[in-house]
Amino acid sequence: MAAVIPESRLSPPRSDEQQTRQRARAASLVGSTLEWYDYFAFATASALVFGDVFFPSSARVTGLLQSFAVLGVGFVARPFGGLVLGRLGDLVGRRRVLLITLWTMGLASTAIGLLPTAAQMGWVAPALLVCLRLVQGFGVGGEWAGAALVAVENAPADRRARWGSLPQMGTALGAVLATAVFVPVAMLPDRELQSWGWRLPFLLSALVVAVGLWIRSGLIEAADFTELRRRGEIAQRPVQETLRVDRVPVVLAIGLRLAENMWGYLVLVFALTYVPDAGHLGKDAVLTGVSVSILLGAGCYWGAACVADRVGRRPVYVAGAAFGVCFAYPFFVMLRSDSLLVVWAALLLGWGVASGVNFAIEPSWFTELFGRRTRCTGLSLAYNVATMLSGVTPFLATLLLERGHGRPVLIVALLVVLGSVAIGCAILAPDPYGAHRSVRSARRSLPGL
Repeated sequence: MAAVIPESRLSPPRSDEQQTRQRARAASLVGSTLEWYDYFAFATASALVFGDVFFPSSARVTGLLQSFAVLGVGFVARPFGGLVLGRLGDLVGRRRVLLITLWTMGLASTAIGLLPTAAQMGWVAPALLVCLRLVQGFGVGGEWAGAALVAVENAPADRRARWGSLPQMGTALGAVLATAVFVPVAMLPDRELQSWGWRLPFLLSALVVAVGLWIRSGLIEAADFTELRRRGEIAQRPVQETLRVDRVPVVLAIGLRLAENMWGYLVLVFALTYVPDAGHLGKDAVLTGVSVSILLGAGCYWGAACVADRVGRRPVYVAGAAFGVCFAYPFFVMLRSDSLLVVWAALLLGWGVASGVNFAIEPSWFTELFGRRTRCTGLSLAYNVATMLSGVTPFLATLLLERGHGRPVLIVALLVVLGSVAIGCAILAPDPYGAHRSVRSARRSLPGL
């Protein structure tokens, strides 16, 4: 478990430290935005076009399920990428890992834009798509932990949740950027969309790599890791040490993340097919709604993080998970509405509150659950195992909808169960920051202490 945050971290930083922190914030926000653009472009294309391009079938739902299955393949690779790159982050530093993930994601995404279709090469085309999705999953497996630690470890102690929300905002902005790019692409006639239109968002990844490298190349190593290296306390076997010392934090972090991540993919991917099929809104209207919801929802991240820096992580997390449990059924009722505003409101509440409140404070709370020697490994393992389990949401939700004969009752039940698990884990997980705030408040109110 992490030690209590020292009071000295609350003192104003020197000018050189301030410059380092500003660079860390920029690298966490902008770098994450560009990196996650690559990843979410694949998710959007899976819902809109991959079923027709790589898995043509007489039954539309069959092609859609196959497309979502390939989307889920990337999540299988993420824990492996998390273990390899998380271990590397604990051995040689967070900065190098962030450069590796950027290269891996960018090159894989650009290659996807150059793939032949199933009509051109038969089964070889989807096989290549699966391979490149595995490369994407491996690369992004080390991205989140590295970006989160660069932000949180360089933050003043009383602003860790706020700074930790920056890479989360980058995730959201990457998602909205990928979705927004597909809005004009989705408006193309089906023939143009399936022949060349879908390739454009992936080919833009070449530009993403160039910009991302420029931003991250000047990044200075995280402060906590630099201190460990100076003292000669770098963990030589971080994976083994994590599994031996931090088993409980890993399990708790996985339980905390499952429901939140499922909500995110219901909005980002599943809604793109569910709403047009259930109501009278087209794909372009839903894409625009998802983009607006993600953009506005990112503001909820900052609000939740500010509250978490005042009252602690646990109360905020329990409130967010409880909202997700209560909103599960109304969410699908609102998505079936013929009103554009009602559908957009459902997407905003699903992304910004049911998912976003908890997503915002995961970097700070998860960082505080793990010791400094194995933080990158622990965060990568917990985050990516949870993502692997809940990342099959579009496939699973489509399957459950079919089993429910078009009614979302089974999806709602799963959201309620996972939300209840998150609440239980939040109650069991220690909140070092909340305890630290309580001690400081007591010292202020009792002069004798």
